[in-house]
Amino acid sequence: MATSKENGGKSSGSQGNAQKSGPPAKRGFAAMDQNQQREIASKGGQAAHQKGTAHEFDSEEARRAGQKGGEAVSRNRAHMADIGRKGGESRQSAQRAAAAAAAAQKGNRQGEDS
Repeated sequence: MATSKENGGKSSGSQGNAQKSGPPAKRGFAAMDQNQQREIASKGGQAAHQKGTAHEFDSEEARRAGQKGGEAVSRNRAHMADIGRKGGESRQSAQRAAAAAAAAQKGNRQGEDS
């Protein structure tokens, strides 16, 4: 049987498999800063265009893709209800804010007339 010295100081027991807690360390592309990532991705896009294998959407194809995505999202009724509710709340709060601003403006004018 091999001893820990023969294995280069590594133990053969389960203690060597202990995992560190916390999020995993970023590696590869994820470890780079955003500017580096964009630069590399840009080079890939340029190479694809030069090679002639890059895909470019025409307006009709983009319309169909958007329609397809909209259909997929709208199948989830709870999600659509949530979106509608948020939109209504946003519009209502915007109207209230506008009304409050108008009332404040009106109050300032009345104070100036006195």
